[in-house]
Amino acid sequence: MPGTYAEFSLCGLNCGLCPRYHTNGPSRCPGCRGPRFGEVHPTCPIIRCSEHHGNVEYCHQCISYPCERYRETPATDSFITYVPRLADQRRALEFGMDTYRQELDEKIGILKHLLAMYDDGRRKGFYCLAANLLDLQSLRGTVERVERIVAQTPMERKECVRLMVSTIEETAGKRNVSLRLRGK
Repeated sequence: MPGTYAEFSLCGLNCGLCPRYHTNGPSRCPGCRGPRFGEVHPTCPIIRCSEHHGNVEYCHQCISYPCERYRETPATDSFITYVPRLADQRRALEFGMDTYRQELDEKIGILKHLLAMYDDGRRKGFYCLAANLLDLQSLRGTVERVERIVAQTPMERKECVRLMVSTIEETAGKRNVSLRLRGK
């Protein structure tokens, strides 16, 4: 498969912001271009489609894009939200992959920080959704605001986690963003 950036998939999912990407053990997904992807997702129709269309690195680079697959966002999510997929592909197409990668890499860095410092063992999915659905400026600003408070006020880890979660929820609410996967 073409490409080497496993954090952004052919179809526009932000693999680097998926809970399965940040999982240790056999259920870890290596991302669309990562090692063992074919073993984890042997029937991915997007890879087969890419092979039939000149091995494009990203669907938005295909001459047939947007094809029928992208007429609308799927109604339900799996481990990762599909909500920003089309908008993220538009951003990558409009600003170029190098610019999009820089933004996604910064979001991945923020997510890793949240998981290391503010995860109580139950927040990985929540932080992944927040990193996926909030724009970079909002995400960065929210984390910085909480960290200023945490640096000035002695708190137990549990209190820090609650503060981060509630502040992210507040930011999402102000932007009319739901931080819930859309189930079946």
